[in-house]
Amino acid sequence: MSEVRLAAEQRTEFGKGAARRTRRAGKIPAVLYGHGSDPKHLALPALEFARVVREHGHNAVLTLDIDNASELALTKTVTTHPIKNYIEHVDLLLVQRGEKVTVEVPVVVTGEPASGTLVQQDLTTVQLEVEALNIPDQVELSIEGAEAGTQVHASDLTLPQGATLATDPEAMVLAIGAAPTAEQMEGGDATEAGEAGEED
Repeated sequence: MSEVRLAAEQRTEFGKGAARRTRRAGKIPAVLYGHGSDPKHLALPALEFARVVREHGHNAVLTLDIDNASELALTKTVTTHPIKNYIEHVDLLLVQRGEKVTVEVPVVVTGEPASGTLVQQDLTTVQLEVEALNIPDQVELSIEGAEAGTQVHASDLTLPQGATLATDPEAMVLAIGAAPTAEQMEGGDATEAGEAGEED
């Protein structure tokens, strides 16, 4: 994942009113913490940060220019307004080059399983321990031609070089079962109709 540079300003006002004023000014309230240092209250440029999240996801690593100094930070939590869908607040974690961090990475399923099967994906993300500047965008899982009965656990995933699995290795990521036949579907409908008639 590429490193992105953003200009950030230190905030001196706090509270809901101050946060609203920050957002009205086209900025996002943020807090930078980690490595035992005092939290820094920042304002990030809203449009630029939204573009970073859109293009690089929530695991984006930022180089923050703050008062003529630079800090390396991992985007830890992005809080979005539930209705209006704008970014309300961001938590950033201070990191160092070469440092390992634990992040959630999407599992992207590729390929088509064998005919007559159904895919049930239980995990859409897995936790990985990786270097802060080498966070993968995703973990790919190919199910091309996989037969009914196939099960994929977290330990079966092929991880990017340098990544260590932090999710429970036995956690079920995906299972492939046999699709019901037309006769089974019709039988199910008939049973449901019979049960409905009994309830009446």
